[in-house]
Amino acid sequence: MVRVRPADWDPSGYKIMWLFALFDLPMLAKEQKKQYTRFRKFLLSQGFSMLQFSVYARHCASEESGEGLKSGLRRAVPPEGQVRLLLVTDKQFARQEVYIGKRRKPSEAPPQQLMLF
Repeated sequence: MVRVRPADWDPSGYKIMWLFALFDLPMLAKEQKKQYTRFRKFLLSQGFSMLQFSVYARHCASEESGEGLKSGLRRAVPPEGQVRLLLVTDKQFARQEVYIGKRRKPSEAPPQQLMLF
């Protein structure tokens, strides 16, 4: 089994990044609801996963790929509401604490590395 790793692969977890998209968008008018739906579907099409309502995250191989993704997201931001984009290291992401009720739950795992046989 041969593992293919990107040239900037760093086992310390400081080069691997997570991009968060946090947003509050108005949904009073029909057009606002369409804009919300369009933005949410765009996030999903870009590989984001919903962590909570209006909080989405995506694993990025490097800071550079995260910055490139951010520039594409900037173009998709709806004209109304608030959107925050936050890029954090894999180490920072792993230090989060997730609770469902009073029970602690492990945070999401990064996607599997590509393996070639």
